[in-house]
Amino acid sequence: MLTDLLKWYAAEFKDPMMLDPPIWFKSFVFSFKVHNLVTARNPNNSYCRWIRTPAIIYSTHVATTLIPILAYILFNQFPNSPHPGPKTSRERLTLMAIYSPYLIIPLMLLLTMLYHPLGNKKK
Repeated sequence: MLTDLLKWYAAEFKDPMMLDPPIWFKSFVFSFKVHNLVTARNPNNSYCRWIRTPAIIYSTHVATTLIPILAYILFNQFPNSPHPGPKTSRERLTLMAIYSPYLIIPLMLLLTMLYHPLGNKKK
C-alpha cells in the first residue's frame, strides 16, 4: 500500500528521486533523520540549552543540502524513462514547492537557535 502511494506520488508530481534516488540524494535524506535530536526537551518541557549548537549545525546542513536538490529539479534534463521527471516549468515549480519545507523549516530553526534569548545567556 505504501509502495503504491510512493509510485502515485512520483508519477503525479514527476519526482524520480523518490523511486530511483541518486546516492547524493540518499545521503541528504539520511541527514534529515536527526530531527529527534534537534527537538529534544527536558522533563519540565523547556528546551535544553545543549541542543543549540547541534541544532545550528543540523539546520545549516539541511538548508544547504536543499540548494543542489532545488537546482537539480530546476535545471536537470530528466529522461522519459524509467522514471519521468518534471518537464514543464509548472511541474518543476510544483516539485520545488513540495521540497521547500525542507529549506524553510531548517532556516526557521536556525534563526530560532541564533536569536533565542535562552541561547544567548551566560551560564
